[in-house]
Amino acid sequence: MTGGTPGAGETLPGAGDEDDDAVDRVVCHVDMDCFYASCERLRHPDLADEPVVVGMGYEPGDSIGAVATASYEAREFGVDSAMPISKALELLPRRADADPDDPDAPDPEETGRYLPVDLDFYEDVAGEVKEILRDCADTRREVSIDEAYLDVTDRTSWAVAGGVGGANDNTDPESPPPSGAAGPAEARTLAEGYARHVKDRIEREAGVPASVGVAPNMSAAKVASDADKPDGLVVVPPGSVAEFLAPLPTADVHGVGPVTEETLADRGIETAGDLAAADRDRLAEALGERGPELSRRAAGDDDREVTPTGLPKSLSRESALPTTADESTKRETVSALAADVARRARERGCLYRTIGIKAVEPPFDVNTRARSLPGPVDDPDLVEEVALDLLTEFDDARVRKLGVRVSKLDFAETDQATLGGFDAGDGGGAGRERREGRGDQSDRGDGGKLTDWVDGPPDRDGDESGSIADRERRGTEEGQASLGDWE
Repeated sequence: MTGGTPGAGETLPGAGDEDDDAVDRVVCHVDMDCFYASCERLRHPDLADEPVVVGMGYEPGDSIGAVATASYEAREFGVDSAMPISKALELLPRRADADPDDPDAPDPEETGRYLPVDLDFYEDVAGEVKEILRDCADTRREVSIDEAYLDVTDRTSWAVAGGVGGANDNTDPESPPPSGAAGPAEARTLAEGYARHVKDRIEREAGVPASVGVAPNMSAAKVASDADKPDGLVVVPPGSVAEFLAPLPTADVHGVGPVTEETLADRGIETAGDLAAADRDRLAEALGERGPELSRRAAGDDDREVTPTGLPKSLSRESALPTTADESTKRETVSALAADVARRARERGCLYRTIGIKAVEPPFDVNTRARSLPGPVDDPDLVEEVALDLLTEFDDARVRKLGVRVSKLDFAETDQATLGGFDAGDGGGAGRERREGRGDQSDRGDGGKLTDWVDGPPDRDGDESGSIADRERRGTEEGQASLGDWE
């Protein structure tokens, strides 16, 4: 086998063979920017533009724990993910320890704000981001709490914006509209516009920034999302992937970690272009089967499809409303949502053990209630009964969104539990999450727009946010050290 450069008759994804399905694929990689720090800024607007350090195992005033996320401002002082808090404090003292009148105290201009991790709040924000992504793409792979791949081929295309060649074409084919994104794209494409729509929705509705990469395959989209952080949009059209990747260091190739980077450097392979052109037989000797695969990715060749992860853990729907306190409107909405959720569960052949509701009070106070059942059931009437009973707590509340969810799903063929002794009026199992201090945002009503709450579009499988208690180091420039599964 020769080097990674395609030979005669071979093409890269997005170049040449128009019959290849991968040519037209549009993949977005959505990567939240310093997610934990962004969440803290969401509820503490005074943290904007401040160096922010979020620590695991950290309590205010302590020097123990590790850095979970360092904002970009904090990283300018050398603070990085997974760094001990004690080391971070040497580089960036606490703002609380600053005193402009004390010559021995830290300079306030060279201090940062240190906060403990609040996983429940971050999962809550992640749920809103997830809701948007599920509304924007039927095919998704949610990798973690702050990262997801979207295949939006059925929603957009690589055609130049303005409809070149169409019946309503008012675009000069000699001078198409220029791209407004970073990256090698010269003309503005429909794919760019859709990616910007996704990005803008996340910031507008969830209140946190994201960087988005758009490319014909997963690995290139991943690299693109990292290329212009924070708050970036990078578009890599078909035919330009290899050129885009070539000058980047091997560490930027998706799948190359520090050990592999060192192994490649020992063989004189410093850039993605070097890796793409390297002899793949020798790469296999050094790295096993991963070697040739990394070479193909560096050459822009990645035919993996965006695939969901696992069976759903919940099925749910929500409706955004003009802010209302009208009891009948709220009950009618919840009844309709309950019927739809129960229908979807029956269509999928799954039973459920928990029934819950969501009520969002303006501006962004998210409340959830849930009730556990004695065993798995398929009972649409019970879903409505329990949901309406849980809703009574919010009879007097002004709400802008309502949702219904069934969870703890059981897809196995099994007998239902009997419900003798189940008290529909029992409030046991209720839990409440409340988000406060989200800033002065208006009560946006979407006029009854129906979307999924932490779930997929109608007639699609979905799941609820996974726990982020089990953590592992991410090890990228993003600066967030630890991420759990965002299933």
